[in-house]
Amino acid sequence: MDLWAFEKEQWNNGVQTVCGVDEAGAGPLAGPVYAAAVILPRELDISGLNDSKKLSEKKREALFDIITAQAVAYSIAYVEAAEIDEIDILNARMKAMQMAIDGLSVQPDVALIDGNRDHGSRYAIQMPHQLIIKGDSLSASIAAASILAKVSRDRFAAGELDAQYPQYHFVKHKGYGTKLHYEMLDTYGPCPQHRVTFLKKWQAQK
Repeated sequence: MDLWAFEKEQWNNGVQTVCGVDEAGAGPLAGPVYAAAVILPRELDISGLNDSKKLSEKKREALFDIITAQAVAYSIAYVEAAEIDEIDILNARMKAMQMAIDGLSVQPDVALIDGNRDHGSRYAIQMPHQLIIKGDSLSASIAAASILAKVSRDRFAAGELDAQYPQYHFVKHKGYGTKLHYEMLDTYGPCPQHRVTFLKKWQAQK
């Protein structure tokens, strides 16, 4: 499978600069949602590049360093838990992705976006773009963005979040709704980094 097929299609249509965009952390109970935008050198061969969810943590970390070293430009953005509660996760995802695009030092002509959504009720992707379902395993640019977003979010959860609130063991579950995480919520209740709107089922059982 050619991971550059979607980029080549854009280049063949006269587009000069293409970025890939993806987000990470839409599902966890706590912490920000992250997004990344990446412009790679044309047809750069990065061994092992794939959807971040299909890679081991060690492989993602190694690829993160390769991508950030070799990218023409990259940008990572996030929307905090409190704002996710305020605007909802779809809008937060769209806002984070657009912020990542806006943060690129080279502005792309077209963005390749992972998934099938390009807008919420308040925020939308504001530049020419193509939606690609499962794009993180079909496009080199999106795969690279998925790795930057995932690694950045996991580093925040295992580092800053865990250091701030060690009682929740964020280093182990990264904020996802695991058995351990729910047990810690039962013991300590939510912290300021929890997404209140994601805890409705848990709160209903109290």
